[in-house]
Amino acid sequence: MELDTMELPRKNKLMEAYQHDPQFSHRFFDYELSAAGYEARAQELMQRSFQRAELAAVIEQYMQPHGISPLAAQYIKELSSDAFVVIGGQQAGILTGPLYSVHKAVSVILMARQQRELLQKPVVPVFWIAGEDHDINEINHTYTANLGKAVKRQFKQPTVLKTMASDTVYDQKELTAFIKKIFKSYGETAYTHDLLENVLRTVEEQQTYTGFFTSLMNELFTQHGLLFLDAAYKPLRQLESKYFSQMIENADKMASTIYSAEQDLHAMGHKKPIESEAQDANLFYVHETGRVLLKRKAGKFVNEQTGLSFSEEEMHEIAAEQPWLLSNNVATRPLMQDLVFPVLAFVGGPGEIAYWSLLREAFHTLGIRMPVIVPRLSITLITRKTQEALKQTGLTINEVLDGQLPWRQEQWMNEQRDEQFDSLLEESKKLLELQYEKMQSHLLKTDPGLLPVVKKNLQFHQSQFDYLQKTKEQSILRKHHVQYERYQTLSEQLFPEGSLQERLYSPYFFINQYGEGFIDQLLKQPYQFDGSHQLVYL
Repeated sequence: MELDTMELPRKNKLMEAYQHDPQFSHRFFDYELSAAGYEARAQELMQRSFQRAELAAVIEQYMQPHGISPLAAQYIKELSSDAFVVIGGQQAGILTGPLYSVHKAVSVILMARQQRELLQKPVVPVFWIAGEDHDINEINHTYTANLGKAVKRQFKQPTVLKTMASDTVYDQKELTAFIKKIFKSYGETAYTHDLLENVLRTVEEQQTYTGFFTSLMNELFTQHGLLFLDAAYKPLRQLESKYFSQMIENADKMASTIYSAEQDLHAMGHKKPIESEAQDANLFYVHETGRVLLKRKAGKFVNEQTGLSFSEEEMHEIAAEQPWLLSNNVATRPLMQDLVFPVLAFVGGPGEIAYWSLLREAFHTLGIRMPVIVPRLSITLITRKTQEALKQTGLTINEVLDGQLPWRQEQWMNEQRDEQFDSLLEESKKLLELQYEKMQSHLLKTDPGLLPVVKKNLQFHQSQFDYLQKTKEQSILRKHHVQYERYQTLSEQLFPEGSLQERLYSPYFFINQYGEGFIDQLLKQPYQFDGSHQLVYL
């Protein structure tokens, strides 16, 4: 593997402001992304108290069925004592979800290592799984590459209720068949048999989307001590009981600050990340019909669709006695993370950092400050086949990621056209149409009943010309199929469906080609956490 970096042609406006505009970052965040920021955050954490022993026990209990490596065990022990945490997370996608799930994990591990060395204090990596999310359609699919396109493959097991991913049980037989089809589309390599067997064994051992996700990720990162915890894990909910009460007590003020921050952000020309409202409760309730969002209305916490209505006192009772019936939304999840964990730094993608930008005053409302916010590594993996395609087409990676590939491919196609044939074909079409116009003029006067027949006959001949045109184009493509396939390779590999590769494909697409040591090799690259896009040449 070799590493290079580039600036993405299409920049994210908010991320640009966060990384390059000190006034913006000081307005919406607490700590700067620098050595001084980490030092200041570490000093703050040492003044706060955490349920360390209880948290370490919860993580150990959660990870035990999936396996705990010696390094992970060491990190759990350190966390129970005085360790800081670098944390990031993701929904529980099938086959780990898109590549950026792995890129987040890589980022968390490397940032924890870096800060352990710089601060000379224990810093451990944690992956927070958003198992409380209930939109199964966001996680029940993956993409495969085919004929220049990314094809969405959805696991269509019907779900009726809005159950959390951690509670949603999949059909093992159906998921096994689905994954076999995915691997078949990857193609057979020296690694396929053992890799597929491992994945299918995990399907059989687990029952829920979150369990399946955790086991796969834990196996990929087992040598690196990455700790996992599901946000919906019941023992964690019990640990969070008093923090839910804090959020309930301060729901009004927190919602007001979040709404105000979003209006300020929008006034500066940025999009509204979560479309917040001043009456938000920013909490979900796990109802018999599924997970439902609560609002505040007339002093109550309500969900009008289900008829739920709780007083503040009743909400506190739920938090104390049945905290597993409550869960966070995108606004309160960061707050809960920070109350539970001694978070030195949070690693997130552009979308996550956008909604974190709304939360500074909400943190302050609870008497805490935001951690250092670190943009996750953004990575494109470039196979040798893709490298050759770039070379032979004369395209650069910058041009492809700038969306120039479609018109460059069209330009190449036009250069291969047989202009004399096209001219003769067009001339023939015009002569035919002219003769039919003469026939129609004649029949209009002498036998108008035949006009529909003539029109239909003309359409038939025109369709034959179209068929001839397409056949000629296919002949050209066959003649130049090697070069055409290079353009297709670039399309499906580097910028599929107009998106970065990391947003669609599963890491198993590449692990199938390069073996299970592929993740370990990814972690050995000298990445820079400077906002640049990382190019890994395989």
